[in-house]
Amino acid sequence: MCSLEKRGNLFFLTLTGDDQHRLGPPLISSILSTLSKISSEATPGSVLITTAHGKYLSTGFDLSYARSAPSPSEALDRLTSMVESLRPVAAAFMSLPMPTIVAVTGHAAAGGFMIPICHDYILMRSDHGVLLMPEMDLALPLPDYFATVMRERIRSPAALREMVLRGAKVTGEEGVKMGIVDSVYDSTEKTTEAAVRLGEELARRKWNGDVYAEIRKSLYPESCRALGLTQKDLPSKI
Repeated sequence: MCSLEKRGNLFFLTLTGDDQHRLGPPLISSILSTLSKISSEATPGSVLITTAHGKYLSTGFDLSYARSAPSPSEALDRLTSMVESLRPVAAAFMSLPMPTIVAVTGHAAAGGFMIPICHDYILMRSDHGVLLMPEMDLALPLPDYFATVMRERIRSPAALREMVLRGAKVTGEEGVKMGIVDSVYDSTEKTTEAAVRLGEELARRKWNGDVYAEIRKSLYPESCRALGLTQKDLPSKI
């Protein structure tokens, strides 16, 4: 599941409970409802910081839940349902009316990688944790919106190939070189502290959240189409 805490202008969304934070129906629903609450409570200067307890940010979809279905067809239905239910979560992150920062202090794999890649800023530990897309090894196709978001967020064709077609385990320092990760730190505490410092810096700008969200959408038009997001016409103030 996940928890929500607010300190001043900073919202802290923390994945809790199961150390692997598998993206099954309960966790997906919990994240989506929490993001809806954050969006409704946003004010100028709000910032989201996403973190997780334990060794992992998320190991992706709950494949054990899918495989426990009574038949192969029902297992496929469960997996398909989880894939589709994560789409609005990605859309919610991409349309949140505030800057978003994720502190990756553990592994973010497969569907779990969609959480950091949908944030504005990715901060990561240098001594633990990897970014990983193991779909080739799992013999699972890449969902269409995964591919679209990753193409727009990972601009280097070589980096995209390494992650998706080779299933490379990307450390924080490698992620910086690839242009995926913004900065790295040598402990969970330092990573989280850096996320808070960045959050406080951004919060001081007191940006209009609706404008921020619409400008973000304009930067990633293909992702927005894949996620079912449309841009809103906002009145200009001169």
